[in-house]
Amino acid sequence: MNDWLQADWPAPGNIRALVTLRSGGVSEACYASLNPALHVGDEPGAVLANRRRIGEMLHLPSEPVWLEQVHGCRVVEVQTGMPLQQADAGFTRQAGVVCAVMTADCLPLLLCNRQGTCIAAVYGGWRGLLAGVIENTVQAMAEKQLLAWLGPAIGPSCFEVGADVRNAFVDKSADFAPAFQAAENGRWLADIYRIARIILARLKIHSVYGGDHCTFSEPQRFYSYRRDGRTGRMAALIWMGPDA
Repeated sequence: MNDWLQADWPAPGNIRALVTLRSGGVSEACYASLNPALHVGDEPGAVLANRRRIGEMLHLPSEPVWLEQVHGCRVVEVQTGMPLQQADAGFTRQAGVVCAVMTADCLPLLLCNRQGTCIAAVYGGWRGLLAGVIENTVQAMAEKQLLAWLGPAIGPSCFEVGADVRNAFVDKSADFAPAFQAAENGRWLADIYRIARIILARLKIHSVYGGDHCTFSEPQRFYSYRRDGRTGRMAALIWMGPDA
């Protein structure tokens, strides 16, 4: 069994896209085992060893361009070896550059054009989705006929939010109302996959795939911040290589 989840989408043959699982690494306890995140309290040596393992097992062409994610909507054009950038999405037109975001319940969204010449990785927490991180990424890519893959995130039966979150989305657009179902005590269950699909549809992106996992409900495969608090992260990676 692989220690990663391959993107199931009809991308061009030169596109590589996947999300690492929590198995196959050296981290221990709540970080077990393939945690690539340096910012969550794990032993730095273990994290760096995990990053090396990820590079080796996936035959990455270069070190992923990690971002300092802040639940915002800034998008950067990434290059191999660039200094750490505070952003929540990265895109590139350069082959061999690995775009990356790290998640543990929030939505990893991978994008590519049909020509296989432009790619992006987006970190989709609810704050970033509300602020326009998907819209900003699509605008920065400046491409038509994009494909999107929704990586593993917290499922709609587990993502409980307050009325303030629901109201913020519905105030932005009534289109978001179906993505929220009433729960107990005035709370709401949010479907982060549906939120992303609504945004993508508004951008006229209809080739959307994935969105069929729940990080909260699959503890053997996925890290989940909502479930565990202190935990590791999965890495969503996309790059352009030679044609398959």
